[in-house]
Amino acid sequence: MSNPLRYFAAAIQTDFEHPKNRAEMRRNTSRILQLIDSCVIGYRPFLPVRLLVFPEFAHAAPAYDTLKQLRSKLGIEIPNEHTDKLHRKAREHGIYIQSGTMLEVDRKYPNALFNTTCLIGPDGIMSRYRKVYPWIPWEVHTSPHDIPDYEEELFPVTDTEIGKLGAAICYDWLFPECLRQLTANGAEVLIRVSAYMDPFGTSPPTDWWTIVNRCRALENLAYVVAANQAARLKHYPPFSWPGGSMIVDPEGRVVVQATSGDGEKTVVGPVDISALRHERCQRQAHQMLPHLRSEAHPMYRSRYYPGGTYAAAEDFTYEENELRIEQAKLRQGYGRRCE
Repeated sequence: MSNPLRYFAAAIQTDFEHPKNRAEMRRNTSRILQLIDSCVIGYRPFLPVRLLVFPEFAHAAPAYDTLKQLRSKLGIEIPNEHTDKLHRKAREHGIYIQSGTMLEVDRKYPNALFNTTCLIGPDGIMSRYRKVYPWIPWEVHTSPHDIPDYEEELFPVTDTEIGKLGAAICYDWLFPECLRQLTANGAEVLIRVSAYMDPFGTSPPTDWWTIVNRCRALENLAYVVAANQAARLKHYPPFSWPGGSMIVDPEGRVVVQATSGDGEKTVVGPVDISALRHERCQRQAHQMLPHLRSEAHPMYRSRYYPGGTYAAAEDFTYEENELRIEQAKLRQGYGRRCE
């Protein structure tokens, strides 16, 4: 009998034209289902593919300038027809799918709009992660951090038969605290659902994508499975997207990586959770979380970008993001905008 804790993970990058409305999302989801079948069946003679990760914007992107426009054109509740189709595919193959992101509305939080990815297994939606750090000022969707009395866990970790899985989205990964919190919550596989544009990809001197993924793996003693958007400029302007999807082991070694600029592509590599658990249990050196002297960092008792300030307004704009950034810079002592 195969060990469920030893398997292939797949990072599947996409090159779609971004949907302009909810109806056009179906085109992307149909292709995602085809990619799942190809990956699971194609690699069957090797280790079983049990975890498949898709990039940010694979279902829908924040392609409009205001929150109101995004809600009216692309906002969608979860569960929905797309998550239902992924659930059927997960049940068919006995796999776990980290969905590409979609723009989620939730009646519990009026006028909010979340950039959300779901972990979907054979039994349905297991968790949802809402992007905590929108890429401001460009992204005008809502951070759950900003909602007063927000009820859900910001950094959920799901205990599955293939390990404890936790996801974060794109810009979240520029904040080591996000992945540290997922690890503190038990994560063994850190999943990156991302749309990381050129030139911050795999090519020196600004190979942020590769550097950050490797750092987050080694500093948390965890696997990283990272799927990056690979859309061409004409599909997701004003940026092009380099791909470079990858899997990194807990020592920060790149297990496998797509070459930059490949467009639609699947890369697979082995994950061994049983070995990771042994390593975490036995080693004493380079145990960054158990070694963390949390009281040594008084900066975390200070307020930077303020939480609980989302006012449930009907609309939100790029210009309002700019104002909030300037106010946060003043609180940090950066002074007024440079002349």
